[in-house]
Amino acid sequence: MHFNFDQLVTVVFTLFAVIDVIGSVPLFVTYKQKMGGLDEKRIVIFSAGIMLSFLFVGQFLLNMFGLTIQSFAVAGAIVLFLLGLEMVLGHEIFKGDGGANKQTSIRAGSIVPIAFPIIAGTASLTTIMSLKANYEKIYIILGIVINLCLVYIVLKSLGWIQRVLGQGGMMAIRKFFGVVLLAMAVKIFSTNLSAFGK
Repeated sequence: MHFNFDQLVTVVFTLFAVIDVIGSVPLFVTYKQKMGGLDEKRIVIFSAGIMLSFLFVGQFLLNMFGLTIQSFAVAGAIVLFLLGLEMVLGHEIFKGDGGANKQTSIRAGSIVPIAFPIIAGTASLTTIMSLKANYEKIYIILGIVINLCLVYIVLKSLGWIQRVLGQGGMMAIRKFFGVVLLAMAVKIFSTNLSAFGK
């Protein structure tokens, strides 16, 4: 197979725009502070597992559970809406497990809501399934790997980002992106909810 670099670049940037790791920095910082840390490797591994599963058996998994991509998207939108509310209002909605130790809390939080739906969310999963129609799987796999390497770098750099922006800057960005997240959740919810009536 002739390797097409242009196709790889297209896939990488498409996924980069959808995952929006830069826009998710305030969320990452919020949950790092709340849980006392993030398990970066666990986040990346679970995100990769979710994305690759959807690449190869996404439609089969949805069919097996009797789900549609629309119902999956609506569920993810509800979680994103709650995350946005938490960021804007400053009230804790996603609470840690009080009976669990710190390490267990970090591991659980690394899966939900960090790996899903923040990184491997409904938008990225539906995009991956759509890319299958136009690109070879190798380009999509490489696109996923490259983007998750960027996610890992950003997660590891959160301390530096916090120091640069300061407490006031982080709070302002958190509020702003909270509103953006609410708007995205409403859009995803309304767009996919309308499909149920068809």
